[in-house]
Amino acid sequence: MKVLVIGTGAREHALCRSLSQDPAVSELHCAPGNAGIARVAALHPVDQLDGAAVTALARELGADLVVVGPEAPLVAGVAEPLRAAGIPVFGPGKEAAQLEGSKAFAKDVMAAAGVPTARSYVCTTPEEAAAALDAFGAPYVVKDDGLAAGKGVVVTEDRAAALEHAAACERVVIEEYLDGPEVSLFAITDGTTVLPLVPAQDFKRALDGDRGPNTGGMGAYSPLPWAPEGLVAEVLESVLQPTVDELRHRGTPFSGLLYAGLALTSRGTRVIEFNARFGDPETQVVLARLRTPLAGVLLAAADGTLGELEPLRWSEEAAVTVVMASEGYPASPRTGDPIEGLDAAEADGASVLHAGTRSGPAGEVLTAGGRVLSVTAVGADLAEARAKAYAGVAEISFKGAQHRTDIAAAAAAGQQLP
Repeated sequence: MKVLVIGTGAREHALCRSLSQDPAVSELHCAPGNAGIARVAALHPVDQLDGAAVTALARELGADLVVVGPEAPLVAGVAEPLRAAGIPVFGPGKEAAQLEGSKAFAKDVMAAAGVPTARSYVCTTPEEAAAALDAFGAPYVVKDDGLAAGKGVVVTEDRAAALEHAAACERVVIEEYLDGPEVSLFAITDGTTVLPLVPAQDFKRALDGDRGPNTGGMGAYSPLPWAPEGLVAEVLESVLQPTVDELRHRGTPFSGLLYAGLALTSRGTRVIEFNARFGDPETQVVLARLRTPLAGVLLAAADGTLGELEPLRWSEEAAVTVVMASEGYPASPRTGDPIEGLDAAEADGASVLHAGTRSGPAGEVLTAGGRVLSVTAVGADLAEARAKAYAGVAEISFKGAQHRTDIAAAAAAGQQLP
């Protein structure tokens, strides 16, 4: 099988790493890719948002499967011309991808499907936003209706800050605050069958102790020893399957990766948000535990035969990933700095997945984004995986590098809740 992965980040590096280990994959390509992905796949320049260009590249390579990693190409409709050309593609079409592209659309789908979620208002004026904030009270939750690279949500006790964020967005969803720990649960679907993966938890805030600004994610771990028994089965029945069924009934079937961000509240499990693709950095830990070869699973989702697969096989080991970010991230990340210690980190037992990197003129690896690397490790338990991941982090250096020191700390220490 010849596989083409679209994207540039650590999520795509994790996908490429898993696909490169699959005996069924004879050729692996990535467009545009990054300096780390270049080690396992052939890179090609392409405009990720240009469906015609992506389709032309897939045809030129003779791709048997195209895996679209990021949300922006999916919302832009890159999957449609690929499907029209008869090329199997893992990722939803433009209309179904609005599940992530529009918070208001997602709320409408959840209401129709009977999916438990936070009460909310869609606001387009300052007056509407102010009324919604007052209706729910603090903490205030304000979400940009459109795509914002994981940084469009503000949760604050400060009403003025909430209003400021609302004013900066064309349309916002303001909703009640959901208490309790958060869980990320991915599911692969062909539009009918839904195959849940193992749960993970990520860390959105920039600083230790869940302080600082919201980011695209500073680390993640799996499994979740504190998660209630039967959580996956419950979410499949009450969230994932009803959502997929509702989209199919609307004539916009969702095929690809459905990501449910969940809050385990005092009133039961609630959906915080949906994404239409693998999450970053949770993908890094989920795929580190997957033992079933990946390519066949993604192809089955693309061609509608997911129901014929045997159950997925998972490692009992734990996985932890720690994100190393640039100086100034998330507001104004510094780029262009050389990265040292990558080989040493891998020699210590970690997998270094590149997020924002590029190759320099002499072949050196340079920073090229806010989140630069995801240092990932597996171990017999979370404590061992965590120690190995942070040992890898300690080997790597670049100017102004920053990372959280508490990823998976509470869970590794056996605390009931993070």
